[in-house]
Amino acid sequence: MTKGKSLIRALNRRGTRNTKKPAVAAKGKTLPEPSCCERCGAIFSRQTWRQGRAVTQAFMAKVNWTVCPACEQASSGEYYGRVVLRGAFVAAHEEAIRRRIQNVATLAGVTQPERRIVSIDRDRHGLDVLTTSQKLAHRIVHELKKTFRGRASYAWSDDDGSLFATWQRDDVPGTGR
Repeated sequence: MTKGKSLIRALNRRGTRNTKKPAVAAKGKTLPEPSCCERCGAIFSRQTWRQGRAVTQAFMAKVNWTVCPACEQASSGEYYGRVVLRGAFVAAHEEAIRRRIQNVATLAGVTQPERRIVSIDRDRHGLDVLTTSQKLAHRIVHELKKTFRGRASYAWSDDDGSLFATWQRDDVPGTGR
């Protein structure tokens, strides 16, 4: 029995990766499994970092201690998401906005501990939030827009894929401004 052209082409694997890892995961350094972060306690197992996993004594005996990429990014100040918050509403409701940002980051960190806030700085125009991932920055702006209304804009960099997001609300409810 001879093989047809389509079956021959389907079996041709030339030019493909030998692992099922995404291209982004294949770029990073490979860690022995299981590994645990010394700083935050995230566990690297099955090619992903996870938080809050129940561990046993036997598991802890074979764990490799390291520092996760998110902790390295946060300590070096490296960021891939930048959120700029502007307007009179930000100054009037800064504590509520900070709480919402922390809640969004905490929720994201449960399933993806590599998404963290690097810093939240106040300047004369509003707040400046730096995150370890562009997706967390996008999620923060989306949640602020959903919760407090306002305008959002997003700009992705072609160089490194980072996100520059802005959220603005100029009015302050109840003041007539």
